Amino acid sequence: MADQLRSRPLNVYLYIPNIIGYIRILLNCIAFAVCFVDKKLFSFLYFISFVCNALDGWFARKFNQVSTFGAVLDMVTDRISTACLLVILSQVYRPGLLFLSLLALDIASHWLQMYSTFLVGKTSHKDVKDSSNWLFKAYYGNRIFMGYCCVSCEVLYITLFLLPQNQTENLFDVLISTATKSWLYLALIALLILGWSIKQFVNVIQMKSAADICVLYDINKKQ
Repeated sequence: MADQLRSRPLNVYLYIPNIIGYIRILLNCIAFAVCFVDKKLFSFLYFISFVCNALDGWFARKFNQVSTFGAVLDMVTDRISTACLLVILSQVYRPGLLFLSLLALDIASHWLQMYSTFLVGKTSHKDVKDSSNWLFKAYYGNRIFMGYCCVSCEVLYITLFLLPQNQTENLFDVLISTATKSWLYLALIALLILGWSIKQFVNVIQMKSAADICVLYDINKKQ
């Protein structure tokens, strides 16, 4: 019996989706190590890591290997990789404060959402069926819609990293210059910005909703 208990943590660590998570971490480490040496290699490795984010969830459901550790590993990897890229973009573009603000919003909204999830006893931070906001429910309730927003966000950041020729470029000048090159560039950038905008709006809703849950928990606890 004791041997079985000791083997269970090891088994969870070796779940297929968790192994994919370790690969994602390795890819991100290599990517950020070469980001200023080889932008194309960085973009390729970062995007592959992002694609693996969808694969680990599929494998978890396919092989019944869903775990709390895997969910936390997945979210932490997401937040750290996006945070590192936003910090780099803040050094490449002006105003850099815009990217740092996006970083703060991303971390605050997801941290509050995870904490509020545990307060109310839910098993997943994506369980928002009781929310009164239709966009919030549509985001977490429809994988295709959420996938579009997440992909738009990450691809936009990668594109912004590849575009500038020099450091301290003006963000809006680069976007306008790229969009006016052809209608195809304009359509692509518009599509990416739309998905990115929805995701940031959802982050704001998520942060407010999670904060409300924390406040209500405090009120109920006192009563």
